[in-house]
Amino acid sequence: MSAVARPPEGGTMAAEPRVARVGDVALNAPDEVLDDAELRQRACTELLRQAAMRAGLLARDDAIPERGATSAAASAAIEALLDRALVVPEPAEDACRRFHAANPARFASGEQVHARHVLFAVTPGVDVAALRRRAEACLVDLRARGADEADRFGAAATTLSNCPSGAHGGDLGWLEAGDCAPEFAREIFGRPEVGVLPRLVHSRHGLHIVEVLERRGRQVPPYESVAPAVAQVLRRQSWATALRQYLQLLAGTARIEGVALEAVAAPLVQ
Repeated sequence: MSAVARPPEGGTMAAEPRVARVGDVALNAPDEVLDDAELRQRACTELLRQAAMRAGLLARDDAIPERGATSAAASAAIEALLDRALVVPEPAEDACRRFHAANPARFASGEQVHARHVLFAVTPGVDVAALRRRAEACLVDLRARGADEADRFGAAATTLSNCPSGAHGGDLGWLEAGDCAPEFAREIFGRPEVGVLPRLVHSRHGLHIVEVLERRGRQVPPYESVAPAVAQVLRRQSWATALRQYLQLLAGTARIEGVALEAVAAPLVQ
């Protein structure tokens, strides 16, 4: 009988899983199939772990990572190695100013909306159909008000709203998208509407009648007010560049199998 394995009829044999290595250390188990990005990340971390050993920052008998998980000692040693090996210069002010001018949206503050609402809360046991009819009737009434009439919206919020803002005529103040439930924010941000919205806004809290009083567009702050944030972005970019160069240097002197690191991206080292 032949000892050569044969494929099943009508099919082909599955390829054996690829086992990648850095030196003598396997990056994945034989039964573990990883994509190229995950293999590269593990290879980068292993290159750094072995460099930490050579630098005397990590014991030679440190546990070999299992399915990509390094020991706590290895993680600390890698951080110490990078602090020692990577030289990241402070960004010059002219470079920071150029980056700010070229990337205004990156530092812009978000859109703001000054709104108020009347909330018809959906609570356990409530008749949702009846609640919707009440909300829709109130919406029709508020949209029909004249411009010179008394503040009927504020009065409705005071008497009908299930939100604490009802004590202030339903006023929610100036909001950014992150201040609201996502489903509420989707209905009021990124739109030109001002005034009482022509639809009920549904959220996890219930049914809202919303009036947009005013909108503010995204504002690009002056460089001086965001200078520390700009400098931090450039420091991170310089650090990532230095890390890529250091990894390429380590890869050039290591025996690597089963994974290509020519165009390695900076891994997340934790």
